[in-house]
Amino acid sequence: MTGGLIVVKHSSTGQNGMAQIFSPAADTWLRLFLLGSLAIVAGGTAGIVGFARSAYITSTDFRPSQPVPFSHRHHAGELGIDCRYCHSSVETAPRAGLPPTETCMTCHSQIWTNASMLEPVRKSLADGKPIQWTRVAKLPDYVFFRHDVHIAKGVGCETCHGRIDQMALTFRAKSFTMEFCLDCHRDPAPNLRPKDHITDMAWKPPADARATGEAIAAHEGIRAGELTHCYVCHR
Repeated sequence: MTGGLIVVKHSSTGQNGMAQIFSPAADTWLRLFLLGSLAIVAGGTAGIVGFARSAYITSTDFRPSQPVPFSHRHHAGELGIDCRYCHSSVETAPRAGLPPTETCMTCHSQIWTNASMLEPVRKSLADGKPIQWTRVAKLPDYVFFRHDVHIAKGVGCETCHGRIDQMALTFRAKSFTMEFCLDCHRDPAPNLRPKDHITDMAWKPPADARATGEAIAAHEGIRAGELTHCYVCHR
């Protein structure tokens, strides 16, 4: 007390002489915290989405072990064997089907008859038991899909399976996600081709691809507006 006055000292005062609760740097730290939080949330979301679309989850570019190292590049690409020779039910049934051993032995009873890699094929024929192939293009059980319908409407093999004629060992080229199917069902025209090019892996759409696709869609009676209803793929 000096001269009857009480002097109060504050460590920090604002413009009105009021004591400051937070230091001047607090506002900067708050902003950094908010920006950091947003970055973590955005990064985490991007990471989750990226992981869901990764080859690990979608099984794309994965070459499973097979009893026989069958090469589509050799058979379909170099030798030019049509897809329907081995997958004989692709035009008439929901599944494309796997070739019976007799189909393989049509050729291999004459060529590569003693090749060690073909021993499982010869054993399958002798035992009368089919070869246990590992499926590559497999959809979940809750998805309703028919190969024959898609083939009949003008969807080529390459659209869903990629350039399988260039695969030394077969792998899934497309993700087969719901988004993949819906993109085509919303606008199928760009993915339609003439019937005589259904199994032609090297087919290139013409300059007026959309007009061609729309003409095919009209001819085949494809009602694009109805292809995204849930019951189309889930029954």
